[in-house]
Amino acid sequence: MLQWILFLLFSFNLFALEISIDSAKDEFQKYSTLYLKDSKPFVCQEIKNEFETVTEILCAFPKRPSEHLKTITNDFFIVQSILKDDTFFLSIKPLAKIKLLGEIFNLTKDDSVYDVHIDISKEWIVLGYKEDIPLIYKDKHPEIGINFPFYMDKDKLPYVGSLDIKGNPVHIKRVGDVKEYIKIKSYYEKKQYERALDAIEEVLREYPNTLFKAELIYYKIKVYSKLKDYDNVVSESKVYLRDYSANENIPEVLALVSHAYANIGMITDAEYFFDRLFSEHENSIFTKWGYIYMGEMLESSGGASKASTYYLKALNETKSVDVASSAAYHLANLNLGMNSKESEKYIEKIVAVKPDYFKEHLTSSNRMMNALADEERFKSAALIAGAILDEIDPTYDEYEMYLRDKALWLSKSNEKQEALQALNRYIKEFPDGDSIHEVELAKDALFFDALDVNTTARLAEYDKLIEEYPHDTIGNRAIYERAKLWLELDEFSKIITNKEQLLELDAEVYPQKEDIVTQGAIGLMEASLKNKACHEVIVIANDYNITLSNSWDDGIYECAMKGGDFQLAKKMATKNVKSPNIELRKKWLYRYVQVDFAIGNYSDSIAASKDLITLIGDETSSQYNDVYRYLFDAYNRVEETDKLLGVIEKIEILFGEDYKDIERYITMMSVGSQNHDDNMVIKYGTKVMDIQKKSTSYAQSPYVEFTLYQSYINQENYNLALYVIESLNDVQLQKVDRGRQKYLLGSVLAKLWRDDEAKIAYKEAIEADADSPWASLAKSALNL
Repeated sequence: MLQWILFLLFSFNLFALEISIDSAKDEFQKYSTLYLKDSKPFVCQEIKNEFETVTEILCAFPKRPSEHLKTITNDFFIVQSILKDDTFFLSIKPLAKIKLLGEIFNLTKDDSVYDVHIDISKEWIVLGYKEDIPLIYKDKHPEIGINFPFYMDKDKLPYVGSLDIKGNPVHIKRVGDVKEYIKIKSYYEKKQYERALDAIEEVLREYPNTLFKAELIYYKIKVYSKLKDYDNVVSESKVYLRDYSANENIPEVLALVSHAYANIGMITDAEYFFDRLFSEHENSIFTKWGYIYMGEMLESSGGASKASTYYLKALNETKSVDVASSAAYHLANLNLGMNSKESEKYIEKIVAVKPDYFKEHLTSSNRMMNALADEERFKSAALIAGAILDEIDPTYDEYEMYLRDKALWLSKSNEKQEALQALNRYIKEFPDGDSIHEVELAKDALFFDALDVNTTARLAEYDKLIEEYPHDTIGNRAIYERAKLWLELDEFSKIITNKEQLLELDAEVYPQKEDIVTQGAIGLMEASLKNKACHEVIVIANDYNITLSNSWDDGIYECAMKGGDFQLAKKMATKNVKSPNIELRKKWLYRYVQVDFAIGNYSDSIAASKDLITLIGDETSSQYNDVYRYLFDAYNRVEETDKLLGVIEKIEILFGEDYKDIERYITMMSVGSQNHDDNMVIKYGTKVMDIQKKSTSYAQSPYVEFTLYQSYINQENYNLALYVIESLNDVQLQKVDRGRQKYLLGSVLAKLWRDDEAKIAYKEAIEADADSPWASLAKSALNL
């Protein structure tokens, strides 16, 4: 039967595990055997489909390997290693047919053999074959019968098998959680997140001690993130980071929990986990995703410039197309309206490497392309429409709309041939479409710029001459005359758009060419200021050395601040800060304070604030009284804490207990704590509590109450300490904070000789979080 045998192909030793692969032929049919042997029993299981065909064999080992096992492939199966927590798996997938056979008999030692189904063994064989299983022949037996063992000796000793510590037989359960884990991965990959979540909960109920617990929690975090259930992302991540701190998925979990904290507004916590991710996992792909999440957080809080830095960092450092596409998309969106030319650059990058990204983010992509079209960035708008169009078919509801927009936007760009193709495509596919008339008109006017009835013929003629006679005196004259006509029609943007073409003309023949461009820039800037088109204002101010009258300074400053061009804003403020008009000087000093604070020039901001405060004097209703807040924050930034008290007292006088100042009062509490000044802590802690109570917002709890409580305890004012700590009874707290609050409550009640109530509080501290140090202190207090 055995015709010939190929010699040993592979052999590996990992910890006590031996792996070897043989190939041979039986009746001229090639087959292969994979031999697995370990010093301790391990589980192997066949995974079958609905047709009872083996699709995979999984083997689980309780120890990590001593060396890395590379993927092994032959004609019959692929062997891959998987490392999850402290569990090592081997996955054997068939390229033909495979059969799992367990070896529990040693023919050199055992004196009887019989047919038995096993789940766990020290030795397993995986048999790979094409058609008929080799070497093994099975006789058909009647369904009703007795399976007698085959004895190879005459004298036998009784044998029971494995026993537990109590002497009972050991029963090994089948590894049912393996299949469920694979299902969960499949649900997640298919974006069936609700099904994945239900499956995870079911596995955790059925198999509370599953080897896949770390992976299940990991997938739970990912699912909650996809569902935007950020509170659960945070709670599950805490468990994962605590229990599986050495797991390979830690970088991704850190990225997701940082993102979650950012989305629920807990910026300090988000920054902490971002810092961990960036410092501990610098080279991870999830650090690059973290840069994007950090940018989103900064952008949502108004830090566009810093957000841009993180998006660029992600784009420049990643090798992942997905990360790069996301970073480029964020940069395109961030620059939109302020520096749309930069947006276009990133849009082109995305279209080049991952055009389907726009379809995946359809809602925001629609906003982006329409905004670009509004700014006459027609080529980029058409690129987005085209990218989406390539991902859908004519059955899609908006298919006609995207085709129309692409065609019309291209017709308004310089891509005339592409526009013609798109216009013809629309006419062919939608001869009776809603926009057929508009498309046909665009096609007819494709090579002519229509203005009004008095200028159409002239401009059309100029365009025709420019096209037919490039680099010729006739074409040059047409360029010059067209620019003059645009100036008469107040079409300043067209002059600027075509300025390069105009400036290339011979200065001796066309001496007014530069004056036309300058007048066009002035006209465009004034029009942009009137229309509050701040992006154009900033671009023109940076590109052209032009001076407008002082009446435009307000508009330029406002646009500069809106667009983040702080140098331009400071230039306007500096120009007016010495105005002889006192009211104007106040206004521009205030603006000078704002812009210096925005760019982090705190010393200049402080100096300007002092000058403005001198001009304001004792005026309590000045519109610039907010300068005291800037002064306080600037002192705080440069850590001149000794000067904060005088400023905060002025803020109290001017604004009273205003929620805007709650962070400043918290700062004063911190200063008081650092200086061991309990009176300061009590004064400003009381204000914070009053503000929170009025606003029904408890963002500063329980920090403020714990700090205020300690100051009252330090002064032995136990009744007020009791009042403060009891105020947290109605505030939602985390378990550890509730445990601390109840312990402190018990402590102060004990100081007031209210021992029965103190005992109740101590018990509540233990119930709140039995594993916290506060519970331990409460237990100790109860035992006294």
